[in-house]
Amino acid sequence: QVQLVEFGGGLVQAGGSLKLSCAASGRTFSVDIMAWFRQAQGKEREFVAAIRWSGGSTYHADSVKGRFTISKDNAKNTVYLQMNSLKPEDTAVYYCAARPRDYSGGYYYSGGYTVWGQGTQVTVSS
Repeated sequence: QVQLVEFGGGLVQAGGSLKLSCAASGRTFSVDIMAWFRQAQGKEREFVAAIRWSGGSTYHADSVKGRFTISKDNAKNTVYLQMNSLKPEDTAVYYCAARPRDYSGGYYYSGGYTVWGQGTQVTVSS
């Protein structure tokens, strides 16, 4: 079992920054990829960024590349999402998710992730 809890959401003005945290507990050794997804009001959930739990390969969606950075601290079992140059269109609920090693498919596909955090609201004002 793996459990995920997100922290760090809030209200920020356009151009500002926020850092989200995702604390993982349980059977983290079974995790292949950790990722961040987001879902804006009235829109489908979309991929934001991913990182391999063992190793350091990272992936970022084109919409956030250069502004957002995913990272991790294995000693703290925590994944982070540093968000800079925030825009109003970044407003969404952000979710942390974990994908097991036995899944075959794209890292950007939400259906491949079996464990999800509760979500944290990020609101960017103009």
